Amino acid sequence: MQSAALVDDRCASCLDRRPHFASARSVARYRASAESDRRSLPSLIRRHKYGLDQSLQKALAEFLGDELPYSVADCDVVIPVPLHRRRLWWRGFNQAALLARTISIRLNKPLELQTLMRTKVTTPQTSQDHDARRRNVRRAFSVARAARIKGRRVLLIDDVMTTGATVDECARVLIAAGAARVDVLTLARVL
Repeated sequence: MQSAALVDDRCASCLDRRPHFASARSVARYRASAESDRRSLPSLIRRHKYGLDQSLQKALAEFLGDELPYSVADCDVVIPVPLHRRRLWWRGFNQAALLARTISIRLNKPLELQTLMRTKVTTPQTSQDHDARRRNVRRAFSVARAARIKGRRVLLIDDVMTTGATVDECARVLIAAGAARVDVLTLARVL
């Protein structure tokens, strides 16, 4: 009889401090690239998010590829990481919600845009270390419609995962509101 070895595919950070989400998968690595390479994924994400260019959504959706890292059987509902209403007003769109819409259509799962809410204005995470990011997003989210996620498996969507602080805080409030499980799918992951 052969003994099966248990494989732990969690990153070092998740091994040190277990996150609230069950798993996190990304389609691509987020690697800093020369700004002159306007077709690289990091460049497209930055131009979409900070350049307020909604026309890049289709190109970003193509980076998802033909096969998503999660299947129809893995979730019951798709939820994007929300923006605070002030940032949404300034930007004009939520890049995670646009990506989540594409994913919900591909998985044929409902998209919940009004369930997870960002209730606290936070400073941009880009120049903060892991601990500062966790403090920054602590209590920044709430669940407005708990009945829509109670006992359900949530697929949480964001564009980029850096330290995981934002998605972990979102997962924490979703689980506290009754979600059975939260998995995270991002377009890119900073490693």
